[in-house]
Amino acid sequence: MGPQLASAFVLSAFLLFCPASGHVHAGPAIADQPSLTELWTEPSNLDRLDFTVGPWGTERSVNPRDQFVFVRSKRHGSSPGLKVRDGKNRTWHVKQGREAQPEVLVSRVLSAIGYRQPPVSYVGSFTLMTTSGPHVVRGGRFRLSDPSLRAAGHWAWANNPFVGSRPYEALLVVLVLLNSADLKDSNNTVYEIAQPVRNAARRWYVVRDLGTSLGETGRFDPTPNNVAAFERHRFVTGIKNGYVEFDDYHAVHRDLLRTITPADVRWATALLARLTDRQWRAAFGAAGYEPPVADRFVRSIAARIDQGRALGDRPARSVGPMLQ
Repeated sequence: MGPQLASAFVLSAFLLFCPASGHVHAGPAIADQPSLTELWTEPSNLDRLDFTVGPWGTERSVNPRDQFVFVRSKRHGSSPGLKVRDGKNRTWHVKQGREAQPEVLVSRVLSAIGYRQPPVSYVGSFTLMTTSGPHVVRGGRFRLSDPSLRAAGHWAWANNPFVGSRPYEALLVVLVLLNSADLKDSNNTVYEIAQPVRNAARRWYVVRDLGTSLGETGRFDPTPNNVAAFERHRFVTGIKNGYVEFDDYHAVHRDLLRTITPADVRWATALLARLTDRQWRAAFGAAGYEPPVADRFVRSIAARIDQGRALGDRPARSVGPMLQ
């Protein structure tokens, strides 16, 4: 092959494998390759975790005695809410209504067992400063706009770097166990981490807006935060063809559960079982639940955890409601 013919052959091969734009796509840099730590990390010192404060500590907790300045009303979503600034000039997004308590509870639990979560707190009522003066108003879930976390868009349940991994499947199991019924892609946020420490994740894949939990799991406007409804629902109802059946779960993206294995359920519930009874009650207390209601939730959750940990790999008979 002569020099000119060889050059033409190389050029033709180059053009064949290049995009139509003529630019060579080099692919993501090694530093940008997703790491499992962007979704989940092995929890440490879990037995000593203080649920009354939360994983972010007092520095990023809301001060219920502070006076908050009104910024604007909430513009999106089905729950009422507002944006406020505290005495330290920090911005908080307040979600009011029936989803506020379960969102704080589920967020605390996910964070405790290793899943990434932004700082959230619950306040029953607070003082709001408006142009007409101070007013005591209904509280709710306070989520801090932390400068170390920059929201960079959404991620999809069915298309993300972690599909098929044990922590990803276990995350779905935990959300089903807690009757989290609003698994929309728009509720999932990718955070970019400002100035991460060495070897730490530069991105977080976070399930946010967790308030449609601890109640019904219907597809259209299910009622959250209802202990009687939570007690009526079943968790695992059987195993078919090697996969777990969650027959009482009828929420958005129910199809994601078709490939959950008994091993996934055992792994997820073993994580949850590391939380003590005292920690569960402290978590519900931090989310504003009265002790009698918290006790009922904790008993039902404990029964679901026990069922998941005992789950075998063979087909199981249908399991009725966890508590009567």
